[in-house]
Amino acid sequence: MRPAWAGLVGDVGGTNARLAVVDHQGHVRNPRAYLCKDYASLADIIAEYLDRTVGKARPAKAVLAVAGPVIDGEIEFTNLAWRVSEGDLLAHFEFEAVELINDFAAQALACPMLENDELRVLGPSLGRGAHDAPILALGAGTGFGVAALARSDRGDVPISTEGGHAAFAPLDDVEVEIWRRLHAKHGRVSIERLLSGPGLYDIYCVLAGQAGQEAVLADEVAVTKEGLVGDALASSALDRFARIYGAVAGDLALTYGARGGVYVSGGIAPRIAERMSGGAFRSRFEDKGRLSDYVKGIPTFLVLHPYPAIVGAARQLDQLERL
Repeated sequence: MRPAWAGLVGDVGGTNARLAVVDHQGHVRNPRAYLCKDYASLADIIAEYLDRTVGKARPAKAVLAVAGPVIDGEIEFTNLAWRVSEGDLLAHFEFEAVELINDFAAQALACPMLENDELRVLGPSLGRGAHDAPILALGAGTGFGVAALARSDRGDVPISTEGGHAAFAPLDDVEVEIWRRLHAKHGRVSIERLLSGPGLYDIYCVLAGQAGQEAVLADEVAVTKEGLVGDALASSALDRFARIYGAVAGDLALTYGARGGVYVSGGIAPRIAERMSGGAFRSRFEDKGRLSDYVKGIPTFLVLHPYPAIVGAARQLDQLERL
């Protein structure tokens, strides 16, 4: 007898875990979100979801998008003190199959599936990009995720990366000073040191010091809130964040030849959508010297769908179903 659900899908980041089930028509059902800090393990979250939401009609397979590198079916989270393996989940829940995939690899898989009303164009309207060219998915939240999607007539293949841990390259005197202060604090300065929640707050603190002001706001949530309603220093931090975001996105678009489009997601960008579409992001995205004309032809989008990694995990689950 075929199980009621085709599978369990999830998106597990450093802050939140989101789970859902997929029916046999490919529809995502019953999404639920959990704060990771409230649980000792991912298995505890899955058990609660299955018991309270699914009941006895247990799914046979699972695809879970996770925030970090998956090596030999196992992940040690970058921003969370958990280790998870496909083998442990298979044994614990008696699934027929389990696959862990990088969360941004899942988002890259989702990009071609997203409808136009689930996206906001950043910059000029250029359509959805070259249909046979790579796609880039990236986003800042607790950390900074990057993945690409290689496309061909034989199907799409997600390419997991740890591009957020590449080195940050400052582009003007303000960013040199941001780099200098973060280098004194952390040593090597990665992209994620700036393009993340903690990074936004560090930018705010550095700008306060440069202006001879006290950094009175408590955290990145306050910086976002106050910056959007007129606090001058917080507003400058949001603008600088958008500039750096655009520069990094343009560099990565060059790296992957992402003429199929660049899709920006993560927890922060949707909250500052007006700043992301205000020109600073796209201007820095296109400012690539001799290759400026190349990146000017690449469309950039803000992902509005609330669960893109769930969409990508469901797409990967469909591949499991075909095996």
